[in-house]
Amino acid sequence: MSRATRTGAAAKASIEVVRVYGDPGRRPGELRVLVDRLWPRGVQKAALDFDEWAKDVAPSTELRRWYGHDPERFGEFARRYSAELDCEPRAAIVSRLRELARGHGRLVLLTATRDVEHSGAAVLTDVLAAGRGR
Repeated sequence: MSRATRTGAAAKASIEVVRVYGDPGRRPGELRVLVDRLWPRGVQKAALDFDEWAKDVAPSTELRRWYGHDPERFGEFARRYSAELDCEPRAAIVSRLRELARGHGRLVLLTATRDVEHSGAAVLTDVLAAGRGR
């Protein structure tokens, strides 16, 4: 259902990935951001408790198609997606998410991906926690 919470020294906030289909619900003081490019299948917008949809921070369509959620490709996917996150406009969104996380204390990245450990949201979590970028 969810990835272990990470607290990065640079981010000074906890960051957690939660799958939308097993969402335990909002906890006090958290900011909830959907980070998938596509809306989750079978989920009505009114049924998902989120503050923002940051679809432009998701991996490019080309990278997502190349990866195809193949765990054997995850290392290379993570490297390529991290590089995408260093470039505009994604770098500005990463910076903004990092600032929002600092202000709220807990950032929840919502995703529809089945394999959360091998997902773009997992890579984004690591990038945010590392404090890279602007």
